[in-house]
Amino acid sequence: MAQMNAIPLIQRVIAVLWPAFIMAGIATVLFTTAFDPAVIFMDYDISRLGFYSICFFVFWVFGAATSAATCYFLKPCQAINKAMQEAERRADAVKEADKASSAS
Repeated sequence: MAQMNAIPLIQRVIAVLWPAFIMAGIATVLFTTAFDPAVIFMDYDISRLGFYSICFFVFWVFGAATSAATCYFLKPCQAINKAMQEAERRADAVKEADKASSAS
C-alpha cells in the first residue's frame, strides 16, 4: 500500500483519464463512422456536432471507469488484505470497548 501512496494523486488521476481520453476519441470516430447521427437522433433537435460531443463524453466516462477499475485491481493482494485485517482489528477493538463500557 505504501507503493500506491508513493505515486502522487495527480499522476494517478492522469493515468486514468489520459488513456480514457485517447480511447474515447478512437471510439467516437469508429462509432460515428458506422452510425449516422442524423438517423439515430431523427426525432430530436440535436446537431451532428452535438451528437459527436455526446458520444465522446459517454465513451470517455466508460473508458475512465474501466481504467479506474484496472488501477484498483493492480493493487497487490497483500496491501488489500493488510487493509482488511486492520479494519477487522479496529472493529474488534470497538466491540471490546463497547463490552467494557456496558459492563461498567
